[in-house]
Amino acid sequence: MEKITSFTIDHIRLVPGVYVSRKDQFNGTTITTFDLRMTSPNDEPVMNTAEVHTIEHLGATFLRNHAEYKDRMIYFGPMGCRTGFYLLLAGDYQSSDILPLMQEMFSFIASYEGEIPGASARDCGNWLDMNLPMAKYLAAKYLTEVLTDIQDDQLNYPA
Repeated sequence: MEKITSFTIDHIRLVPGVYVSRKDQFNGTTITTFDLRMTSPNDEPVMNTAEVHTIEHLGATFLRNHAEYKDRMIYFGPMGCRTGFYLLLAGDYQSSDILPLMQEMFSFIASYEGEIPGASARDCGNWLDMNLPMAKYLAAKYLTEVLTDIQDDQLNYPA
């Protein structure tokens, strides 16, 4: 079998950033998949499932309610390796196109107070596995260390 594209990226040289992972065509529409890399693979500790789960709930809720992007939002969820998230949007985008959206979303998560949307036995299959304080910490870290002053090497995969 051929290696899938995401396994051909040099994860040793990959740094936290916002990357276009792939673009696919579906019924004449471009679907852009973004790699929202929050930690340095194989270098930093991975995120624990509780904070990943919390970021997923808050991020998906934010995106599906966003005035401009809610109708383009296809999917937001964690990478299996727990170093970041995938975001799929309908449309042909570059990484820089979504920086304001990501800054807004991670600011929302970093400052979130209250009940986590969908964090109940009725709404979620693992609702007790949540950690809002750590999710807020990681969102603030990504916002300040990556999104606020992002560099070109954090917008394009290493060659």
